Parts: sequence; structure tokens; C-alpha cells
Amino acid sequence: MKKTTLSLVLGLSATAMAAALVLPALAQESLLPEGFGNPADTPAPRPTPAPTATPAPGPAPKSGATPPPVAPTLSGTTASGAAEEGADAEDAEDGEAVESGGLKYDLPPGARRLLTRIGPLTPETGGLAPDAFGVRGQYAAAIMRRTNGQLASRWAQILLRRALASAIDTPDTINGADLAAERASLLLRMGESITARRIVQSVDYDRASPRLIAAVQQTYLANADPAGMCPYVPAGLAHGDEQAWRLSAAICSGLSGEAGPAGWAIGRVRSSGKISNFDILLAERVLGATGGGRRSTTIEWDNIDRLTSWRFGMATATAIPVPEALRTAAPYYMKGWTVLAPMTDMANRVAAAPEAAARGVLSSEAYVSLLSAAASEEEPAEALASQTDALRGSFNLANGVDRYAAMEGLWSAGSTPTQRYAAMVATARAAAALPPGTDVGGDPWQLLGSMLAGGYDANAIAWVPTVSVGSRAWGVLAVGSPRPLNGMSAGAVGQFAGDDDSADMLRSKFLLAGLAGLGRIDAGAAASAASDLDLDLGKQTRWTRAIMAAAERREPGMVALLAAAGMQGEWSKVPPYHLYHIVRALREVGLPAEARMIAAEALVRV
Repeated sequence: MKKTTLSLVLGLSATAMAAALVLPALAQESLLPEGFGNPADTPAPRPTPAPTATPAPGPAPKSGATPPPVAPTLSGTTASGAAEEGADAEDAEDGEAVESGGLKYDLPPGARRLLTRIGPLTPETGGLAPDAFGVRGQYAAAIMRRTNGQLASRWAQILLRRALASAIDTPDTINGADLAAERASLLLRMGESITARRIVQSVDYDRASPRLIAAVQQTYLANADPAGMCPYVPAGLAHGDEQAWRLSAAICSGLSGEAGPAGWAIGRVRSSGKISNFDILLAERVLGATGGGRRSTTIEWDNIDRLTSWRFGMATATAIPVPEALRTAAPYYMKGWTVLAPMTDMANRVAAAPEAAARGVLSSEAYVSLLSAAASEEEPAEALASQTDALRGSFNLANGVDRYAAMEGLWSAGSTPTQRYAAMVATARAAAALPPGTDVGGDPWQLLGSMLAGGYDANAIAWVPTVSVGSRAWGVLAVGSPRPLNGMSAGAVGQFAGDDDSADMLRSKFLLAGLAGLGRIDAGAAASAASDLDLDLGKQTRWTRAIMAAAERREPGMVALLAAAGMQGEWSKVPPYHLYHIVRALREVGLPAEARMIAAEALVRV
């Protein structure tokens, strides 16, 4: 019991996993590129109006990726369904405050946060400018709703997380709390539970709109923080999934030492028959850990075939082991939530870490720190001990050749492309520290890919004299280096293509798309190389016009969002002309470093 209680206390203030929101479809045409599914027929919920309005934007590019189906929190009502039911709430008093379940919270005016600018990151702390998303609030929210969060590029995820966490101005066409809900929901689908919580906490809870209320429950379940939901219980009962919020109310009563109301609420939910008894037992387990329960509760996972946000959040908060089969079958985004939850069993965090690192949820430093912490525990797994020994060797061996050999061993040890790229992320700093004169063979593309996975482009460019024109390493440097390489021509691209073993010459097409987007090859040479590769970089779709229009308006946040929309799925599914427009648009809005890293990543991962 002591261990369980401690885990709960830690869980109330830490981070964990949650299921992403299934957000409603668009009333207008989708903003996402072709080939990512069919537009839904159901209209988007009407947002809470802001004090003033501007004309709505025009139609967006057709056909986008609908966010993946996510298990409902409890009884079958998804978060978006709850949002739809309460989406007609009007602004209170000054046009910003929103009543929360009939309760009003009095705060000194100086302590209240406005809905006109929401987000924790400022330009001084690494965020984008307040006008980074422009003035098209509904337009931005529509893209967020239709982006599934599974991005091909690690660097695209890092950039989008930064954009969504920035303190951005709320356009007049949307309520700030509604836009915050869309931002938090997309971050959850990306596996970014901590950043999603920061967005939610940027809005005073008495100003939370019904749509934000729906996102709140998912976010605090994602962070295994039942107590975080307590201020929102009245509004949740009024606007959300009633049974789920009744269980939350019971937990909050127990946390307050009110065992009677907690037991009454649990009994009422059980008698409704709308909630699985297993989910009710999880709530009772939380109550028991706080001392609010009347008896101990045994949790058996027999006949449970999926992991919902409620099950994941409650089990994590109370240190209930989740069967490996359920973890393995869990959606991709749960890998990020698992890694970011410090109360989760270390073995499960390490198992989820490679995908989180490859996707950009974990930085190189954070990934190495996690592996080191796991290896320092008593009797670490043999595979983990071997991995960390090799990782230490890549940093500490006296001879550069030996350090490189240790890195090569790590890069080749993975059984999947994701694991192999995650190993490159782990060795990024070690690769950057390797002297350029070290004997690393004739084509050290993995070494350069490892450096650029961590953003060490200044270190990578020192290797230019050691690579051969047309090699894979040369291609990585051609798009990833801080300055253009000399002698770039259609012939050089053709030489690279001659050794290309990727399917349909995709790597060579990505090279040309990156060079053209960065402006590192003249138009004539680009046209000649494109003809040889049977590639149309100038192809126009609604998506290409949308991202270039955002670039012309100098909206880096919107460009980052549209770039992510155009890179959903895996790299093999990203059309080369998408990469061209993404790299070009990022360069035009003042994000050339991100453009280079994305282009280089494409050559490393295909």
C-alpha cells in the first residue's frame, strides 16, 4: 500500500499518457494534401464566438488525414462529442470569461490571464512571434483538427511543438479557449502530453470553453494527474461526458477527504450501467490509494482488449502494471506519453523510448539520460546494459576509430528503421565530437545523419573535404550544411542517383526537392535533373497553394502546421514535391535551419 500511495502522490503532479481527441470534421474543404483520406461529411462544431469577427477564410485544399480513431474516455462519448454538445456556450461579461458549470471564480484583475494571447513560449524563450499563425483562427483550427499527429519527420514534430506552444495572438474569428483546445488536442495526438498540459494551464479554468473542458480531461489523464481535473468537474458535468466526470468528481471528493460523497458518486455511476465495471474499479483504486476508499480493490486485466485514456491514466497514477500485450497494441502516440510519465515503470519507458526519440518527443540528451538512468538501476536487462556500454564507448573511448566503431554497432543493432534512427539520435553528440580526420570509411552518411539528428550542422560541415561527390554522405551535407556546397549541378545529382538503391529513386528525388527548395541549385539544372528523375516539383494542389500563401503572408506558425499536415505517415508516403514546398516555405518565413534539417532527415531515413 505504501508503494501505491507514493505512486499516486507522484502521479498527481507528474506527466503521463492519454488518448488523443477525435476532433470533428470540417464544414469547409480540408486543408490537407491529397492522398490522406476522404473529407468527412459532418460539420465542425460551431466555436464559442469572440467579441468581434472578420470574414471567414476561403476554402482550403481538399482531402486530409482524419485523426486516428481513439478509444473514448469511458462510456463511448468521445471528447469531441462532448465538445459538440456544449459548443454553443456564449462568452460571459467581457467577451472572454466563460462560466464554468455555473460557478464563478473571483481573481484580482492583475492575476487573470487574457484569452487574447495564449501559450507559454515567447520569442525570448524559443517561441515564435505572437502573429505566427496570422488572423485566420478558424482556418488554423481546422488544420489542427484534421492533422493526425503521426509525422514522418522528427524535425517537423519539433518545429510544430514549438509553434503550438508559442504565445500566439488569438484571431478575432475564434475564442481563445477553443483554439487552445485544438492546440492541446493536436499535441496529445503527437505524444506531447507535457506541452499539452502547459497549453491547458495557460487558460484560467473559469474561462475554459466546453471544447477546452473536453480537452482538459484527456490532457490530465495523459499526465496521470487525476487532481488536475478537479477544478473542471462542475463544467465537465454540465458540458462533457457525464459518467466520466462523475467518476472524476468521486476521485476529487476522495482527494478532499470526503469519503461519503465519493462513494455516493461511484454508486450512482455503477447503477447507471453505462460504464464498464473495470473502469469503475480503477477509480476505486485511486480512492483507496488516497484513503478515501472503504476497501482494497484488485485490478485484473482479463478480457480487457484495449487501452483507453482513462485506463492508462488511472493505472499509471496508481502504479498498476499494464499487460505488455495492451501496451504493444496501444496507438503510436502512447509511446510518447509513456516516456514522459516519470512514474511509469522504467522498463516500459525504455521500451517506448526509441519511437519517442525518432519522432522528436525526446531530445538526444533526454534519450541518453533516460538510458543512463535505466542502466543505473539494480540488475538492468542484458540488452540495455550492452546498449549503454556501447553508448559510453562512443563518447569515452580514447581512439576515434574505436568510438566510431561503437557508434556503428549501435546503428546496426536495431531491428526496425525506427530503432536504427533512434540510435542515431542517441549518438548525436558523440558523432559531433568525433575529429573530422578519423577513418570512418568512404561514405559516412550515418555519422552525418547522427549529427544532424541532434542539430549539429556546424560540426557536420567540417566533414565536407572527406566525402565524395555523389555519395550518400555528400547528399546529406548538400542539403544539411549551413552553407551551399560548391559545384552543385544536374550531373552531381545524376551521379548521386546512380548509386541510389531506394524504391522508385525516392532518395534522389528528395535530394533534388531539398536542393531546389533551399535555392542551392539553379533552375536550369533543377529542371534537367527533374526530367531525368521523372519528377514534377511544380505540381499544384490546394495544399501547395495554401502553404505557399502562408509563406507569402510571413506566417511561420501556419507554415509549420501545413508542413506537418503534408508529412503525415512515414517518409515513403511523402511525395517529393511536398518536401520541395515545405523546405521552400520554411526558408521564406525565416526558418532555414529547420528546412535544412528536414531535408537532410529525408535522405537519412529513406
